[in-house]
Amino acid sequence: MVTRTSSGPPASQQLARWVAGAGMAFAGISHLTFAREGFRAQVPPWVPIDADDTVLLSGAVEISLGLGLLALPKERRRMAALTTTFLVAVFPGNISQYKNRVDGLGLDTDRKRLVRLFTEPLMWATALHAGGLLPRTGASR
Repeated sequence: MVTRTSSGPPASQQLARWVAGAGMAFAGISHLTFAREGFRAQVPPWVPIDADDTVLLSGAVEISLGLGLLALPKERRRMAALTTTFLVAVFPGNISQYKNRVDGLGLDTDRKRLVRLFTEPLMWATALHAGGLLPRTGASR
């Protein structure tokens, strides 16, 4: 039997919080700077806001979520839930990019765009784990 002496989250959750936080902050900064044009490819044509404005707004949200994950460890559950909600909300953009065969962010083949779709749930899982929001199983109880 393993007994934890600390009341804080396990190291794997701390690592996931840092990975998710840094990843979101980096993605947000890239939205506003060097990858701005590429992210426009992920904005579906049915979004009623200008594609560039959408990229800028989503970048600002990603920076905020990333910094929240990093700087507010006591709010990790809430920040992880918000981050996951945001990632799920923008997933239709990835589907649209695949469905409409739009190149962007190095996703210039159907295969690359399809692989990208399957990496998204890994991002959701990382954010959920960072907040301790995934159900525990078997030996970890």
